[in-house]
Amino acid sequence: MNDLEKHKKLMKTAGAASVLVAITLIIVKVVAWNRTSSVSIFASLIDSGMDALASVINLIAIRYALEPPDHQHRYGHGKAEAIAGLAQASFISGSAVILLLNVFDRLMNPRELQNIDLGISVMSVSLVLTILLVLYQRRVAKVTGSTALKADALHYLTDILSNAATILALYLATIGWGILDVIIGFGIGLYILHSAWEIVTESLNMLLDSELPDEVKKKISEVVLSHEKVYGFHDLRTRKAGIQQYVQFHLELEDELTIIDAHVISDEVEELMIKNFPNTETIIHIDPKSVYERKAREGFNETWGQTISKKT
Repeated sequence: MNDLEKHKKLMKTAGAASVLVAITLIIVKVVAWNRTSSVSIFASLIDSGMDALASVINLIAIRYALEPPDHQHRYGHGKAEAIAGLAQASFISGSAVILLLNVFDRLMNPRELQNIDLGISVMSVSLVLTILLVLYQRRVAKVTGSTALKADALHYLTDILSNAATILALYLATIGWGILDVIIGFGIGLYILHSAWEIVTESLNMLLDSELPDEVKKKISEVVLSHEKVYGFHDLRTRKAGIQQYVQFHLELEDELTIIDAHVISDEVEELMIKNFPNTETIIHIDPKSVYERKAREGFNETWGQTISKKT
C-alpha cells in the first residue's frame, strides 16, 4: 500500500470515529442536561449536536474528495473538503447563536441547578472521549494534510474547552457560584464563533488557490536545486486541493542540452519532487538559461518572476 492509499484509509477511519464519538456525546449530554438544567451543559449539548451533523457531512466530503480524477474533474475532487469546511463553519456558527440565545433566556429566567454530581461525571466522560478523538484526528491531519480533518479537529477542540469549562461551572455551582454557569456558557459561545471564523479562513484559502506556506516553498527550492544540472528555476506556483498539492515552475537548464537530455533532467527533478512531496503533482516547463537571462536584462514581469538559482 503506497502513501496515498494509507492516507485515504486514515482519513476515512478518522471521519468515522468522529461521527461515532459525536453521537455518543449527544446521548450522554442529553441525559446530563435533563437531570441538571445546566446552561453550560446545554451549551455543550448544542455544540455536540452541531458536531455530529458536521461530522457526517465531513465524512461524506472526505469520501468524495478522495475519489480519483475523472473526465469532468481532471484535478480530482479535493476541494470538496473546503466546501465541507464552510458547511461546518455555518453549523458551528448556528450552534453558537442558539447557545447565546439560551444564555440570555437564563439570565432573564434563573433556575436552580440539580444533580450536579451526575452532570460532572457525565461531562468528565465526554471530556476524555473528546480529548482522545482530537489527538487522533490531529495526528491523521498532520500526516495527510487534510483540511476537512483539521476543521473537524478544531471544532472538537472547542468541545474540549466546552466540556472543561462546563465541569468548572458545575463545580462552582456547588459552592454557591451558580451565576458562573451562565457566564461560562456565554464565553463558550463566543469561542465557538471564533473557531468557526478560523475554519472559514482556511477553507476559503483552499478554494481561492492560496499559495503553500513559505517553509514548503523553501523546501521545494532546495529539492529542485539539489540536481547538479539545474541552473535555476522561476515562476513557481503552488496550490492545494484536499490532501493533494500542485506545484509548477520553469526549469532553467544549459542551452547546449538536447531536447532528450533536457527531458531526462526534468524527469529526474520530478522524481525528486515525488520522493520529497508524496501527495504532490509537479508540472515543469523547460527554459534555456540564456532566454531567461535576456528576459532578466529586459526587466522582470509577473509572468516570468524572479529566478531562484544556485548563484543566489
